[in-house]
Amino acid sequence: MSLLNRLIAAALPLLPRSLVHGVAKRYIAGETTSDAMATASRLNHQGFRATMDILGEDIRTLEEARRAAQAYIDLLERIDRDRIHSNISIKLTQLGLKIDPRACQDLAASVVARAATLGNFVRIDMEDSSCTSDTLEIHRTLRGSFSNVGVVIQAYLRRSIDDLLAMEDLKPNLRLCKGVYVEPRTIAYPEMDLINRNYVYLL
Repeated sequence: MSLLNRLIAAALPLLPRSLVHGVAKRYIAGETTSDAMATASRLNHQGFRATMDILGEDIRTLEEARRAAQAYIDLLERIDRDRIHSNISIKLTQLGLKIDPRACQDLAASVVARAATLGNFVRIDMEDSSCTSDTLEIHRTLRGSFSNVGVVIQAYLRRSIDDLLAMEDLKPNLRLCKGVYVEPRTIAYPEMDLINRNYVYLL
């Protein structure tokens, strides 16, 4: 299955944009903030709350990271202004985790702080395993100052039970997911049955 995933990922840039859009539209709220607001509003009226994120974690400079943080702050303010029932999810690599972890933490703190003043919540997404320890460390630091921040735990990682137990003192707000990144067997469960069982165990 991991080979198939790699082939699909490699082929995506070669596919016509209209074809990719047709598949992706079920999962992407829109290409603009206004599109996302309209989609979230429609979901709200159906009884659902929403969570929004801004795609684009493949950044190369801290200036891009600063712009991403500001974009999230702008999104939080738009959510508040439009009275949309939605929180946000952020990826720390989009805020510079791979460039400067301390600067990333500061940028994440600025987003979480603005969310707090607006009465909103920020979820830190979990990315591939090279980011797990740093993500959890930044979450722990932010949780020391803010109650409106949570993180994601991935059920397919073998380390997740230890990570979960290590967070017990934080009384964290967690989202549990299965995990989609291609990881070696030494650190991740490869079989869906094992992932499902671990998911229930973690829950």
